[in-house]
Amino acid sequence: MRPSVKQRDREERFPAEEIKKLAELGCCGMMIPEEWGGPGLDTLSYVLMLEEVARVDAAMATSLSVTNSAVQVPLAKFGTEDQKKKYLRRLATGEILGSFCLTEPAAGSDAAGIQARAVATPSGDVYRLNGTKTWVSNGHVAGLFIVFAKTDPDAGGKGITAFLVEPGFHGFKVGRHEDKMGQRSTPAVEILLNDCEVPRENRLGEEGQGLKIALSALDGGRIGIAAQAIGLAQGALDESVKHAKARRAFGKSIGEFQAIQWMLADMQTEIEAARGLVYHAAWLKDAHPGKLGAASSKAKLYSSEMVNRVVAKAVQIHGSSGYSRESDVERMYRDARVITIYEGTSEIQRTIIAREILK
Repeated sequence: MRPSVKQRDREERFPAEEIKKLAELGCCGMMIPEEWGGPGLDTLSYVLMLEEVARVDAAMATSLSVTNSAVQVPLAKFGTEDQKKKYLRRLATGEILGSFCLTEPAAGSDAAGIQARAVATPSGDVYRLNGTKTWVSNGHVAGLFIVFAKTDPDAGGKGITAFLVEPGFHGFKVGRHEDKMGQRSTPAVEILLNDCEVPRENRLGEEGQGLKIALSALDGGRIGIAAQAIGLAQGALDESVKHAKARRAFGKSIGEFQAIQWMLADMQTEIEAARGLVYHAAWLKDAHPGKLGAASSKAKLYSSEMVNRVVAKAVQIHGSSGYSRESDVERMYRDARVITIYEGTSEIQRTIIAREILK
């Protein structure tokens, strides 16, 4: 699989066939009940799946995380029966993928600062959405988008509403693809809304409930992103161990040198520490959701920063070959960088954690 991962990265080619096969195993809707087409597994099972996928291909794990955590979970939690019948089974079985449209050119961490507008027509049967969304993962292939727009611009965060938008709706257009540093086989795109017509029955939740829906999705999604970080770090460690055993210098394998041994020891220790935080947060989410608190932020903060330290060591252990586009660790190094940024930056996670400490 690794040669194909490398090739997809170079070509910025989406892993459609691979995701289709994972969908047959239930990976596209892991936490969705069987009645809606999913296997109905717990969050820890979902975390383990993402970890194993990211061990080989972090970009593919991002695509799976978005459709699972950011789209299906809020749809299952806040959607009407009709909305679930129309979309949830198709998402859970991988017939279509989901996409999450919150970030805008001038609004990232400040989700309440979005500028997209949604205005109901006089009849109230249709909303017209206008605005631009950026960094939309799965955006070029998704069959359903959760789009956030302000129905009451004067109400700040309380004026945001969520909508279920199909790519075929009038006024919906996929714009430019971002030329990203890493995770290049899962493109992030711009979504243009120009009087995009969304039926009233496609409003998710009530008017003004959008920020609550968005933050709820992100809160759970952070656990998945943290799992992705662990998998990517483990993959980098695996490659480093193989290289340390095979590469020889001064008459012996470089793994026999204390400098390399200490780097490997630090890498494994940090990965195990991160696993503890992530698995604990996953367990809390299911067993004691009211006590989840900042646990997902702690898991995301530590894991995302951990993976960047680990992949840096992996490149160092590989030496000049680790700097080559021919190596897996070079791609892993690029793929890891965004993990401290998306689904809540490290700075936002620290703010959330501090609030819990100080309340």
